Amino acid sequence: MALTYKRVLLKLSGEALMGDLAYGIDPAVVDAIAQEIVEVVNAGVQVAIVVGGGNIFRGVKGSAAGMERATADYVGMIATVMNAITLQDALERMGTQTRVLTAIAMQEIAEPYIRRRAIRHLEKGRVVVFGAGSGNPFFTTDTTAALRSAEIGAEVVFKATKVDGVYDSDPKKNPEARLFKSLTYSHVLKNDLQVMDSTAIALCKDNNIPIMVFNLSVAGNVRRAVMGEQIGTIVGGSCEVI
Repeated sequence: MALTYKRVLLKLSGEALMGDLAYGIDPAVVDAIAQEIVEVVNAGVQVAIVVGGGNIFRGVKGSAAGMERATADYVGMIATVMNAITLQDALERMGTQTRVLTAIAMQEIAEPYIRRRAIRHLEKGRVVVFGAGSGNPFFTTDTTAALRSAEIGAEVVFKATKVDGVYDSDPKKNPEARLFKSLTYSHVLKNDLQVMDSTAIALCKDNNIPIMVFNLSVAGNVRRAVMGEQIGTIVGGSCEVI
């Protein structure tokens, strides 16, 4: 496997772990995701992961339902830790050493997030899963992914989704929607394209970290992304449609 990237950060939504379920975690889907990660780790790629918690609890929805926003966000952070530990279990059953590092101290089940410790784990070939978001309310796990990628020196952020990339309009509503091959950070921000939230995009722009948006449900896409194949949409280049 010819590698384009040596250290990557994979952003997984909580919904990615649901599969076709209405709620929670589908073990078969988690195992399938873990298998793809193991393949690239075995090829020599250092992999860090930020996982969301929307399959269990989403802070924004909790706030809309009447919860105080900060409290709702903390509940959402705890949900991400549940997903992180589940992913850790799947990876380790496949023989890949994994460490969960949390921004909220949970020493009985995970290590606290320390930047140098995270980098050391990566250098030793361990998959590092970041849980509990950034540890602060009002910030999304997209922003956490951008922040952690800058902190650990990741070469790229892989935003794994359920769609093929970024379109100029909703492909479910517009059959003529065009898929972007590449986009500038400024175009994403100016046109409010829902790649990641604006804080995350600005962080990646300031630190010159490209974002690759691709469909996680297509088998082999993580490997293709690491090899530098043109899949999905790259944010950080010029604007170009397929």
